[in-house]
Amino acid sequence: MEILKNTVVTLDYSVRDPEGNVVDDGANPLVYLHGGYDGIFPLLEEKLHGMKVGERLNIKLQPDDAFGDYDESLVLLEERELFPADIEVGMAFERVGDDGEEDMVFRVTDIAEDKVVVDGNHPLAGMALVFDVTVREVRPASAEELTHGHVHGPHGHHH
Repeated sequence: MEILKNTVVTLDYSVRDPEGNVVDDGANPLVYLHGGYDGIFPLLEEKLHGMKVGERLNIKLQPDDAFGDYDESLVLLEERELFPADIEVGMAFERVGDDGEEDMVFRVTDIAEDKVVVDGNHPLAGMALVFDVTVREVRPASAEELTHGHVHGPHGHHH
């Protein structure tokens, strides 16, 4: 079976930076619903379209096709008193927008005496990524998966 719209695709993969450093070793397979459901990067999905089980793809995604360019305006210096006492570098906080919905995740990147530096960029923003993928399995999506817009079952979403 080939990868077409409304199929569930299982990929064995690894991701490296352009220098060959491992970004994601793909310890667990990537399983997604193919056909514009935003389960993977659009360019990667486009290149996988029509492939069959056992076929391989090696593709380099530029930042615009992955996590975007690094945006300096998303690095903020905040007052220390706004954060919990046990704050540590690496912690993440979700910002709540005016509508009450969580709209962005900020990571703590530095802590000084009375200031905290937070960064709203994805940790891989500004980085090109090299994907090496092998198509492990392709199957038709169930009616429920299509209705929900994501994969159910092993390696997929569970309700």
